[in-house]
This record gives sequence, C-alpha cells and structure tokens, in this order.
Amino acid sequence: MSDTPFGFGLPPEEPENGDEGKKKDTPGGGQGSGGPANPFGFGPLGAGGAGGDNPFAAMFGSMNPNDLGAAFQQLGQMLSYEGGPVNWDMAKDIARQTVSQGTADGTKDASVGPAERTAVEEAVRLADLWLDDATSLPSGSGSAVAWSRAEWVEATLPAWKELVDPVAERVGLAMGDVLPDEMQAMAGPLIGMMRSMGGAMFGQQIGQAVGVLAGEVVGSTDIGLPLGPAGKAALLPVNVEAFGKDLGVPMEEVRLYLALREAAHQRLFAHVPWLRSHLFGAVEGYARGIKVDTSKLEDVVGQFDPQNPEQLQEALQQGMFQPEDTAEQKAALARLETALALVEGWVDAVVHAAAKPRLTSADALRETLRRRRATGGPAEQTFATLIGLELRPRRLRDASRLWASLTDARGVDGRDGLWAHPDMLPTASDLDDPDGFVHREQLDFSELDKMLGEAAGGGTSGKPDLKKGDATDGGPAEGGSGEGGSGEGKDDDGK
Repeated sequence: MSDTPFGFGLPPEEPENGDEGKKKDTPGGGQGSGGPANPFGFGPLGAGGAGGDNPFAAMFGSMNPNDLGAAFQQLGQMLSYEGGPVNWDMAKDIARQTVSQGTADGTKDASVGPAERTAVEEAVRLADLWLDDATSLPSGSGSAVAWSRAEWVEATLPAWKELVDPVAERVGLAMGDVLPDEMQAMAGPLIGMMRSMGGAMFGQQIGQAVGVLAGEVVGSTDIGLPLGPAGKAALLPVNVEAFGKDLGVPMEEVRLYLALREAAHQRLFAHVPWLRSHLFGAVEGYARGIKVDTSKLEDVVGQFDPQNPEQLQEALQQGMFQPEDTAEQKAALARLETALALVEGWVDAVVHAAAKPRLTSADALRETLRRRRATGGPAEQTFATLIGLELRPRRLRDASRLWASLTDARGVDGRDGLWAHPDMLPTASDLDDPDGFVHREQLDFSELDKMLGEAAGGGTSGKPDLKKGDATDGGPAEGGSGEGGSGEGKDDDGK
C-alpha cells in the first residue's frame, strides 16, 4: 500500500462479475502514472501527477476521456448523497474496484473453480470431524463455501455497515455541532453539503479498506467477528495459497489448519447465541463514547471550501478521534479487547488440541497465525484510524493459556460450559491470574437459568447447546463443568 492509501480518488475501471480486473496503462489511469489513479484529483497523485493545487485541472487534464462520464457520475453521486452516515453504495463499488486491481504482490482475484470448491468443502468436513474430539460444541457449519475476494466483499458488507455506521454517525453530527447555534440556520446548505461529502468520503475510505482487506483475509472470521452469513464456513482459495506460499508447509496442511480455525469460529458463534450481539454491542458501546476532536474539525469547517473538499478527506485520513481518556471509554475498550481475546484464545486452544496430534506443522502454523493476528495488516490499521478502534485481541496468548488450563482442570465440557452465560466468562483480571480463576469456587447458574426458563413459560433455559445434539437444562456436565460462574457481586473488573 502507498503512504496515502486512501487519497480521494477512484480506481480507473469498474470490475466485471467480480473476477480479474485489468488496469488501463494510460496516463493518470494505471500503473504507468506512478501512483494510484485519482480521477477527481482530491488528494495527491503519483509522482508527476497534476492536481495538488488545482483538483479540476487533474480531473480534466490527466483523465482518460473514456472515464470522463464515469467521473461526473461519481462526482454527482458524492454531492447528492442524502442517505445515512456512510455512502455504502459507493463503498461497495470502490471495494470491488480495489479488489479488481489485485494486491501489491501482483496476485489477481479470480472466480473459484470446481476443484478449489471441492478442496475447501473436504477441508472443512475433515476439520469438523477433528474438532468433535476437541470441543463439546457441535458443528456450526451448515455449509462450506469457497469465495473469491469480490464474493467476500459482497458477503461481509452488511457486517461492516453494522460496525462502522455508529462511528460515522458521531462524525456526521459533530460536523453540525461545531458551528454556533446562530450560524447553523444560515449555514444549513453548507452543513448538508458537508454531511453528504462526509458520507461519500467515509464510503470511499471504508470501501477501499474493505477491498484491501479482501486481499489479506483467508476466511470470514479473521478479525474475530462473524463477518459472513451465519452457518457458512468460508475460505478464500487465492488468499490461502498466498498465505502458505513461503511457509515451507504443504498446501493441504495450510488449508486444513485454516479450515479448523474457520470451523471452530463457526461452532462458537452458532451455539453461543448471545456472543455475536455481545461483541457487536461492545463495538457500538465504544462508539457511543467516542469523542470527535472538535478543535481539528472546527479548523476544517472554518476554512471549508466546496471546491477543495480534500480538507475534509485529510482530516478523516489522519483520524478525528481523541484518545479514550474517560473511565467509561477505557472500561468499554477493556471489555471489548477481553471479549475478542477470549474468542480468539478459545479458537487457538481448541484448534491446537485438534491439530497437534495430526499435523506435523501445527506448531509453526499456530505461531504464524498468532503473530499475524497480533500485528494486523495495513487495512486493519486503517480501520483503526477510521473508527478509532483496533479490533485486535491484545491478550490472545494469555487467553489461550487460560483455556488450556481450564481444559486440564475441568475437561472439555467444563471449559466449554463457561460459554453458557456471559457472566461466567473470565474477565481481564482473570487473564492476569489464570490459576486463580481455574480453581475458584463459583456459582452454578444452571438452577437460576432453569427457574427463569420455567417462569417464562417452561421450555428451554435459553442456554447454548453444549452437547452434540442434546440440549440440557441442568447446566454443563459433571466433573467440574457446572462450576465456572463468576459469583454473586462480581463486577466487570472481576472484583
């Protein structure tokens, strides 16, 4: 990625059918220009490009005439947008265009062939068989799918909308709030234009970030959140091959290990019904407390020139969020990071237990994925700038050790029984003292859940099905698995 990966401009050509797109090697429109295409000129172009001081000179002076109509169409779409805080139509278009350009290593997207689909289906099927011995949660993969990068974009955009809209809404409201009350009536048209521009610019940056991320991910759960449709275990064959290219590990083992991780995530999200809303709710709760840097925004608004919208673009690109300096924000961030660490740590421990006896490369693949997850790629770092939040499990190793200790002390059923209720899960302080948590006497929530279920009309207690095809009202199995509650009076910090 370039130093300014989200300069305000569109790639030169729409992809067709989500398959391999080809850049036109023309001035200002492809690799020959020395930088990313920028038909609007909103932001710096590549070396030798025009438009830094005069965006309209770049628009008309360096553009391929065949793209002129598309440029006017996109410009009109940007200025006339009246939807939500993010122009998601623009985001999808730009994500697909970014995918069509290929990744920095020259790898292009391509339609998935029958052989690749079969390989993914067989890998997921075998992964589910292995996981049966490593977890009490039954299979959550109703189907196994092999996606191209473009198909990943289409399938995950609804989840991105749910994640990003709350943050973009905060920025949109802040654009109007920075003006004095007496000026807001007079500045109505300007505020409307700025919000339209903001929605379009968020759409462009999110779209390009999603498009770049599509070139990095290997499945639908890489960031620890369920981005794809429920019950679909997905792998991206072109990215799986790129991931395993220089590892010195047979591709069959790479594919199978990644299928184990994808299938383990699917089990967790399918059979712990509260988990998805818990994670997405934590993101939204964090977003509600985000503070926009109003001083930076005031400077932008005070100098706003409709013919120079790159000012707003640069402000978004640099980040407009103040650090989480309130107790509420720090607590929300800690809860989210702990939840992500627990999900990723459980997957890491379960997959290792399933793979270690069967794959000679299990240790090497585990460490590679841990490091990859801990550092994040360029697109993930860009999301941190855009939404003020890193979706990264900072304590993955601590969480993995805790889950492994729980397995030794309580068995598979006892470990997985903790997912029956959010209050039963370890907290951030428990990650500091895993032995204390593993051996702590804790309340059995099963009787309380049973009484609540009966009071609500009998039926089930609403707990996840922790036995393969066998829902139980009496909590997890014997042998310590009924322990694992957090105890009465325990607060969010585990005290």
